[in-house]
Amino acid sequence: MSKDVLKNPWIYLLFIVPTIALYFLFFIYPMGSSAFYAFTDWSGLDSTKFIGLHNFREAFGDVDFRHSIVNNLWFIVFSVFIQVPMIIFFALLIGNVKRLQGFYKTTVFMPSILSTSVIGILWSFIYEPEVGFLNTFLGKLGISPIYWLSDPHWAMFSILMTNAWQWMGFYIVLVLAAILAIPKEINEAAAIDGANAFQQAVRITVPLIRPIISVVVMLSIAGAMRVVDIVLVMTDGGPVGSTEVMASYMVHRSIKIGQFGYGTAISLIIFAFALILTSLYQLTFGRNSERIEY
Repeated sequence: MSKDVLKNPWIYLLFIVPTIALYFLFFIYPMGSSAFYAFTDWSGLDSTKFIGLHNFREAFGDVDFRHSIVNNLWFIVFSVFIQVPMIIFFALLIGNVKRLQGFYKTTVFMPSILSTSVIGILWSFIYEPEVGFLNTFLGKLGISPIYWLSDPHWAMFSILMTNAWQWMGFYIVLVLAAILAIPKEINEAAAIDGANAFQQAVRITVPLIRPIISVVVMLSIAGAMRVVDIVLVMTDGGPVGSTEVMASYMVHRSIKIGQFGYGTAISLIIFAFALILTSLYQLTFGRNSERIEY
């Protein structure tokens, strides 16, 4: 292709237009449709009836929906304050391994490539109260069986642990890539100055990988807002709605009851919450982690 052809703006337009068309078809148009149906009373079959902000007022006045918001907040708190520190810890641990590092990276990443259905069924067997591995192990310690998925006190915790097990490996690999990108000379100089492994990790490695940690936190917040599949597979929002999250509540109201207008309004609320939370994080904490200097 000659330089004259590359200077022709129509050539670039030829490549851009199909992409823009697909973006409009699969993103802009569905978003616009959702924005319209959220203001209607629509069962998915009959004609739509415009009802204004009624669906949004009903959602925030719905006790079950407010409870689902709280459960989503539990996902965020667990992801940011428990899961992220564990991700950093294991990434540092694997980063300092001299042998079989590739094996450990592959091992921790494996759960991330499995489907959520497989993960949910696998952990449902582990949580099984009579013959499950977890209760069998606890029984050897003299602890009575725990009904992990049918007890409202334990069900949410069980799903949080399962969700963390599935996705931690993906984030560990991201953080590990940032750790391995740090020039070795920096840690070697610190070791010559007398810094031990813990001091190097806390005072050198972690500050240098703050940008990727910021990305992991943002992805964790966004993921906590849209979590649904693991809940539907393991508990379907039960017992007694104790594990219901906003997205699963949306599925139940729209698919099972047929209130598609109401469900669409909830989907917009989820989108707004995720956008607000990630934006607030980026404006407050993320801005200070954008640049990295060696």
